[in-house]
Amino acid sequence: MLIVDDSVVARSVLGRMVDGTRRFRVVAALSDVRAALDYLQTHHVDIVLLDIDMPGIDGLTALPDVIAAGKGAKVLIVSSSADEGAAVTVQALALGAADTLVKPGIGTFGGRFAEVLEDRLSKLMDGHAEPLPHAAPRAGPVAAPHDFDLVAIGASTGGIHALSQLLRAIPASFQIPILVTQHLPISFMGYFAAQLAVLGGRPCEVASERMRVRPGRIIVAPGDAHMRVVKMSEGWSIRLSDEKSLSGCMPSVDPMFESIAEVFGKRALGVVLSGMGRDGAEGARHLVEAGGRILVQDRESSTIWGMPGAVANAGHASAILPPDEIGRLVAWQGRA
Repeated sequence: MLIVDDSVVARSVLGRMVDGTRRFRVVAALSDVRAALDYLQTHHVDIVLLDIDMPGIDGLTALPDVIAAGKGAKVLIVSSSADEGAAVTVQALALGAADTLVKPGIGTFGGRFAEVLEDRLSKLMDGHAEPLPHAAPRAGPVAAPHDFDLVAIGASTGGIHALSQLLRAIPASFQIPILVTQHLPISFMGYFAAQLAVLGGRPCEVASERMRVRPGRIIVAPGDAHMRVVKMSEGWSIRLSDEKSLSGCMPSVDPMFESIAEVFGKRALGVVLSGMGRDGAEGARHLVEAGGRILVQDRESSTIWGMPGAVANAGHASAILPPDEIGRLVAWQGRA
């Protein structure tokens, strides 16, 4: 593991915490991005702990270069700037950070933070534990063009970066509505929706009760409710609910998929991107049984292949692809 932080105290404390886990080991602790990039040219690490507020090149600016130089290393942002609701957190995740963690003040590093850090590191390293599915489909059209009326996307850890790649591959002329359930706290949602609007080149709103589902728009689930779709006399609208989900997630992908299976049937297209756990797997089963299709992110490009892997291993995936290829396939399927 590589630590990149301009504070000698932070490097020392983080290093002791990591080495104290007995599972992880710090191989280098560096004070700036340039030294880190030089180090990664000749050394391989599994995880990079990266601060944001550093003199010279800041961590956010350097993040794409660190990811590229890391050649598969996962980057965990550990910074006081990664506070809940901070725009920088969503920016870091969109740029490809595997996760973010708020670094406490130097005088408040304690046992609880060490436990959280070890838990985050373990989840990042265990994220590919799911076995590859047998005879999994790779590519090819999943249905004829014009065969769906709505796209519903579920994602969690690593999903924001994947979602940004997917949306960039869909032209602004694409008019089919897109729903997104991304595991994020409610305080992130306003900024998250604004970012998706820029990335997707189309309006994006946080879902509210009875919001109309309109062509050419993205709707994202709020952080404190599940998002469902219901049929109206003219078109469709959103319903929100807060009951406990099978996966325990809030919001959960399962209710979204189950509702579009009921309303759209074979004219629904689901997508599952990088994420921890199995959220979306049960909803995907309902969707496939109703005649809809599911595309999932491939293992190689996923930060954590839990959610897409669960769908693929159950045999419900029509194709397993990197996010940009999913975006191109979605655009091809929905072309006018």
